[in-house]
Amino acid sequence: MNYLKQFTIILFVSFLGELLHIIVPLPIPASVYGLILMLLALCFGVLRLEQVKETADFLIEIMPVMFIPAAVGLLESWSALQPIFVPVVIITILTTVIVMGVTGQVTQFMIRKGKEGKKK
Repeated sequence: MNYLKQFTIILFVSFLGELLHIIVPLPIPASVYGLILMLLALCFGVLRLEQVKETADFLIEIMPVMFIPAAVGLLESWSALQPIFVPVVIITILTTVIVMGVTGQVTQFMIRKGKEGKKK
């Protein structure tokens, strides 16, 4: 029953993200609005991490399964993708390396900031 309550909270925040997407005329996906709302709710104490943690952990564990439909879609559109395959692979590799580098730098920055905050 705890999972159902937590999942309902996550769905409600996602729904608010959908509403915000309709109201605000920016080219930002509704899921990003939902993530921002969830972050703000957690940061400002509207929600406690314990209220969504177990279900969020479960959703993160099964996330790779969610990529299967996208991969099948790519396989079905191979004829359209084939002429631009090499540039797509190069762009994918470059952006992956850039994202990994930026993520590593941000993580190191946050760890350093956390250690400096504990020293004070």
